[in-house]
Amino acid sequence: MNRIPSREQVENLRQRYPVGTRIVLHRMDDPYAPIPPGTKGTVTYVDDMGQIGVAWDNGSGLSLVPGEDSFSKVSGPEKTKSKPHRGMDR
Repeated sequence: MNRIPSREQVENLRQRYPVGTRIVLHRMDDPYAPIPPGTKGTVTYVDDMGQIGVAWDNGSGLSLVPGEDSFSKVSGPEKTKSKPHRGMDR
């Protein structure tokens, strides 16, 4: 968004990307602190300017700017790696 978004646009973003939504980055236009494509993160907020706050899995906290950065929701439930079970079977 190259201009100030309306309240309706911000509310639409909040509904589309509620806190806790998992996303994946395709491209970010930030030459000073780029996040690699394919990095996943969790939405932490959508501010009044329409920027989407993300807790990235790589530890970064950079926000997304809809219309400038390319990203999408992670489809379906994510699989978590489980630790191998160590011989307590009966």
